[in-house]
Amino acid sequence: MRSAARTPAAAALAAVLALLLGACGSRLPESDFESVQGPAGPATAPPAANTASDVGVTPGEIKIGMLDTASGILGGDTFSPPMYGAQAFFQALNDKGGINGRKITVVGCDDEGVGSLNQKCARKLVDDEKVFALAGSSIYKYDGAEYISSKGVPDVGGIPIGNAYDTYQHLYSLYGSSAPRNGQIGWGGTLYQNTAVYRYFKDKLGARTAAVVSYNQADSARYAQTIKDGLKAEGYTVVDKQVDFALANFDAAVVDMKNRGVDIVFDAIDTRGNSLLCKAMDGAGLRVQAKVSTVQSQNAQVSDDFADSPNCRNAIQSTGTSRSYEDVGHPAVAEFRAAMAKYFPDREDKMAQWTLEGWASAQWLADAIASCGANVTRACVEAFVNRPEGYDAHGLLIPVDFRPETAEQAREPAKWCTNVVRWQDTANGGRGGWVDQVPDMNTNCANVPSLPYKP
Repeated sequence: MRSAARTPAAAALAAVLALLLGACGSRLPESDFESVQGPAGPATAPPAANTASDVGVTPGEIKIGMLDTASGILGGDTFSPPMYGAQAFFQALNDKGGINGRKITVVGCDDEGVGSLNQKCARKLVDDEKVFALAGSSIYKYDGAEYISSKGVPDVGGIPIGNAYDTYQHLYSLYGSSAPRNGQIGWGGTLYQNTAVYRYFKDKLGARTAAVVSYNQADSARYAQTIKDGLKAEGYTVVDKQVDFALANFDAAVVDMKNRGVDIVFDAIDTRGNSLLCKAMDGAGLRVQAKVSTVQSQNAQVSDDFADSPNCRNAIQSTGTSRSYEDVGHPAVAEFRAAMAKYFPDREDKMAQWTLEGWASAQWLADAIASCGANVTRACVEAFVNRPEGYDAHGLLIPVDFRPETAEQAREPAKWCTNVVRWQDTANGGRGGWVDQVPDMNTNCANVPSLPYKP
């Protein structure tokens, strides 16, 4: 598949905006819709001859690193949800006996959102702890990425907040990548976004006039431009609304949006700004088909974050490439939710889609390790991850892969798929929650353009 273009306080805005592009969808040929699911977990029966087959591997243990931004000035819950999901997976896995007779030992390092500390964490995990691989990574400033890759340590299923996962060879984003990953970002500094999300809302909801709200700040304006480019490529009328970062006048912006017939809203602003924007929309009586968000905002705290704007809140729709954490009728989601309730019961009211994606990251690494049998090596793990068949984490992901493409191939229109959920206050017996908007994320697909942008 081709990687989709990627999807707090001022210091965090650039990372959040870089991530927003990542929830646009997954590109797949028809053959990749074939099931690649395995059993509920990797095999647990010990093979005949486990050995110390690689760094961080002994006959009875595999040491996994977890490098995350779990604290710091950005807040403890901004980037940490994938860490909790991955930890829950490995604890549940160990309770079942581990992988082929080996237990998983997790060694974590919190970089506190500081680039220099991220480099120290990378060296600690690689040089001192001698971890075999990484999983569940969610990092604000991945300054240690080049070092991790230079040491040949697989980082499997990380959340691509910056551009590292489209740059370095041994880093594997949860969302896949078709970039060369040769030390340069993308294709010589260029990445591509598809227009699948914009096509979906045009075709399914009939949206035609889109507002794009941004700050007069460089990162916000740059991301807003990619949204506008995608919307225009899909034939929308675009209403560009830029507000002052320090003294944002959302009321005036919303009045103009209403007067110009806006029926859908996209944004390049932070969570606090979005709550103020929604409050202004409700105050002005602006009703839209959708207030579009992305996977990093798909969490259980929406009712609190948007407490003052019930109409806007119930128009929030989130797009991504993973099955909703609310879809407990799916066995893999039910297994995830049961493990979270057992190991992290205090996270229930902080449940987030990123938490499920952290679980999927750990599942991916565990399945790769299990494929190696007794002879667990980094080369074997990377051979599994680099298979041409798409990986779906037992149905949790739209299948993703790392088949490299040339820049010419990356520019070609292609088939992309995406999942869509909507917040509804009436869900979960009135507690509120995310409700699926498409029958099947693996068939909610469209052939759409790929547009270049500079990160």
